[in-house]
Amino acid sequence: MKTLKYSLLPILTVLLMWSCTADFEKTNTDPNKLTEITAGSALNPIVYEMARRNAIQFRSVNAPVTQMFMRTDDYINVPFLYDFTENIGASTWNTYYAQLNNLKEMEAAALSSELPNYEAIALTLRAYALSMLTDCFGDVPMDDALQAEEGNWYPKFTPQEEVYTQILSDLEYANSIYDEEVAMPYVEDILFQNDVLKWKKFTNSLHLRLLLRISNRSETNAFARMVDIINNPTQYPVFTGSDDEAVLKITGVAPLLSPWDRPQDFGTFRYYSEFFIDKLNDFEDPRRPIYAGTANGLNNEDYGYIGEPIDYINESLPDSIATASNVLNSLAEAPLIIPMISYSEVEFIKAEIAQRGYSGDAEQHYNNGVQAAIEMWGVEFPTDYFDNPATAYNGTLDRIMLQKYFALFFTDYQAWLEHRRTDLPVLPTTAAMSNNQEMPSRLYYPLDAADRNYQNYEEAVNNMGGDEINVKVWWDQ
Repeated sequence: MKTLKYSLLPILTVLLMWSCTADFEKTNTDPNKLTEITAGSALNPIVYEMARRNAIQFRSVNAPVTQMFMRTDDYINVPFLYDFTENIGASTWNTYYAQLNNLKEMEAAALSSELPNYEAIALTLRAYALSMLTDCFGDVPMDDALQAEEGNWYPKFTPQEEVYTQILSDLEYANSIYDEEVAMPYVEDILFQNDVLKWKKFTNSLHLRLLLRISNRSETNAFARMVDIINNPTQYPVFTGSDDEAVLKITGVAPLLSPWDRPQDFGTFRYYSEFFIDKLNDFEDPRRPIYAGTANGLNNEDYGYIGEPIDYINESLPDSIATASNVLNSLAEAPLIIPMISYSEVEFIKAEIAQRGYSGDAEQHYNNGVQAAIEMWGVEFPTDYFDNPATAYNGTLDRIMLQKYFALFFTDYQAWLEHRRTDLPVLPTTAAMSNNQEMPSRLYYPLDAADRNYQNYEEAVNNMGGDEINVKVWWDQ
């Protein structure tokens, strides 16, 4: 259990803000700046900040915990050994609540200006943000959140089941209010360039993702609801090709700058795992040179693609090899991509629905997903890719989830979330791992959130069964 330090900081902060507010507002208003946002002015900063945080968290948390790649010079922060620091989720929490506040303003502006397309987008991105928070932490503030201006500094935590009820309802409503006949009047958005239909597809593709996330809860009837969406493409359009997927393209021209101040250091001391590289080698996969460098010998010999053992201290590489396949800096150098929800992910969702016997052709959707995942990285898809027994669809969920794991490369926490849902792909373990070699089920609540909102934090912890990384969230039962 985390050790909390109690302080008078929240009380002092409130008193200081109360005593200074009147004079501050009078003397610090810039007449040259907007006092109210428009629905359009908020959209691009929100999308960029969420995508930026997603990319950073993929590199620091998702990639190592799912054994994609790991950092070998840090012996304290080692999520690839299932050892989470107490504040591992703080930046995710802070970023998403900041953007939820902006989305609240965006929605209000859309309603005030009677712009239903922007209202639908705000609701969609709100659902996206809340899903990221609740899937990582469990119960989170929702109903009482973002009410500091109304005097509510200590929001209650909403149970995850209720969070999901709300976000799925919001997505349903958002889909119903899009108007493709009405143009989006503000500056072109950075994700879909003001294409209303693509935004609507994003809404419904996110709806599919989140229904699948909770599908182990039989009372949700999630599969029936997914089949209804898939079988009604006119009412519920989803991504049908790479041209309309939610993948942010970072050009390197402001505001679309790399999330990293020094992208040239992106791959420093970071190496791919044996599991990741061995599978790509089995596939003879054309993404290898996009992702990884080759292993080098002591005299710079090229040994091809070789991954680092997870327990690299006790299970070292052969003596002839100096370095394993490293993470390429080019992944972080513009132009680059940050997937939010890809067309490939939608095809893998459809493949799983079909494999489980609900609807569709599992093999066709599997093939579509694999091809789209490869082509997303600007790689030509090999015509003989499925001739390989390691890549051909074999009728199992294991095969679908293995390829989906690779399709989710660089997509925030999704590979970790999907592993928690399915326990797939099966990842190797080692005696060097912490946590009894068990994949963590959630992030700790941030220390500030626990300290400054302690009473509501304690209530949430009691409701969930503890603030520990092995506590299962509602959908992971």
